[in-house]
Amino acid sequence: MDDQTSSVIQTPSSARHESTNATDSWGYAEVQKGVMTVENMLEESVVLSAPHLSVDRYERSRQGCCERVVINISGLRFETQLKTFNQFPDTLLGDPRKRMRYFDPLRNEYFFDRNRPSFDAILYYYQSGGRIRRPVNVPIDIFSEEIRFYQLGEEAMEKFREDEGFIKEEERILPKNDFQKQVWLLFEYPESSGPARGIAIVSVLVILISIVIFCMETLPEFRDEVDLATVAPTVNGTAPYVPSPFTDPFFVIETLCIIWFSFELLVRFFACPSKTSFSKNIMNIIDIVAIIPYFITLGTELAERQTNGGQQAMSLAILRVIRLVRVFRIFKLSRHSKGLQILGQTLKASMRELGLLIFFLFIGVILFSSAVYFAEADDPTSSFTSIPDAFWWAVVTMTTVGYGDMHPVTIGGKIVGSLCAIAGVLTIALPVPVIVSNFNYFYHRETDGEEHPHYVNTGSCEHLPSEELRRSCSSSSLSKSEYMVIEEGINSAFKQPNFTTENNQNCVNIKKIFTDV
Repeated sequence: MDDQTSSVIQTPSSARHESTNATDSWGYAEVQKGVMTVENMLEESVVLSAPHLSVDRYERSRQGCCERVVINISGLRFETQLKTFNQFPDTLLGDPRKRMRYFDPLRNEYFFDRNRPSFDAILYYYQSGGRIRRPVNVPIDIFSEEIRFYQLGEEAMEKFREDEGFIKEEERILPKNDFQKQVWLLFEYPESSGPARGIAIVSVLVILISIVIFCMETLPEFRDEVDLATVAPTVNGTAPYVPSPFTDPFFVIETLCIIWFSFELLVRFFACPSKTSFSKNIMNIIDIVAIIPYFITLGTELAERQTNGGQQAMSLAILRVIRLVRVFRIFKLSRHSKGLQILGQTLKASMRELGLLIFFLFIGVILFSSAVYFAEADDPTSSFTSIPDAFWWAVVTMTTVGYGDMHPVTIGGKIVGSLCAIAGVLTIALPVPVIVSNFNYFYHRETDGEEHPHYVNTGSCEHLPSEELRRSCSSSSLSKSEYMVIEEGINSAFKQPNFTTENNQNCVNIKKIFTDV
């Protein structure tokens, strides 16, 4: 009986003992679990405190295929997956080190005080794998600034400019030799330095002097003496006195101008990076055409001294035609004039519209010149003797010039003239807006290019102080749920009976890192 009682009494005792052992084992397991959690957090804190390893390594260890990130653009929240941004790691949103400075740990989102309508296209750039489309309600200049801010890169900017119809800027090729490069910059790009600007001013002055001389030598006061010597008959077998052109002040000034033009052309030719491209350039062709008449004139003047009067008259006719080519020197000013360059670019870009304008005018001239000829055929006083003779009237009427030297006199002719004038106004007015639009584009591109903003690197946290580094790194790499799990794990580990915090200052630092704002 006592043995049974004893066995009965011992049974609960052993049960309590086993229960106590189980409880101790469970408590020890929980303590071990808490210690392991803290140790893992210590390792993560070390990773977070290293700027070179911090964000990339930590995010790779935790991010999944469906992890979401919230972007706040001036109060408008966007939510997408983190892998969407990771497609472009060199951009602001794709690089964790770059975007961490914009993270708000209290709201667990990235905040950007930027243009809200533009971010729809920025987010679409990431979602579509690199396609950039400007929203219709966002101006071009504002959207280009957003592209630069989010650091989408030069390729995205080029795509955007092509989609908007911008013409790609021509690259300036420079010679490889340093001396040739300096000479080329000196004569080709006046904005490169002060001496280059001085050479450009001298060149412009020489061009203006040459044009003034070309105009002044046609004045009657300076032309009579040469003309009388040319047409004066021979009296008593004595040839008239012909003044030497080498003593003419205009010839001397012209020679000095040609010396400068030749020197400038030769220097630029030997310093240019590509002789083939230099020879094909229209401005260089104009420079050559502006110089050639002088040498032809010089050769003709020297040959006249050994020929008779008939050949002199023929040489004079040739010289007059050749000297007319000198007027093309005025186009040399376009090398130093932005306005003339814009005009040339506008005409070049509008060749299709100008071709259509000429084609329509040609059709109108043929149509209305034929109509006015047959309308005026029965009037003997009519000025329209043939259809080709009426071409002139049709041109001046369609262009609304109307010299009045030819005009219809019959009722039918006046009706045709009225229709011709109306058709001319409509024909000219249609392509003009396109040409004006091209001019505005080139003008604004030229003016905006002078104030073209450079790319601004929004930077990373490499040079931030240590406290700001820990703050930004921790806030950019933890989601709100992960933060709560980590904090709960630390608190539960502290509450374990067998856990001590002596000589373990890193635990406090971890919590400070995660909670410091």
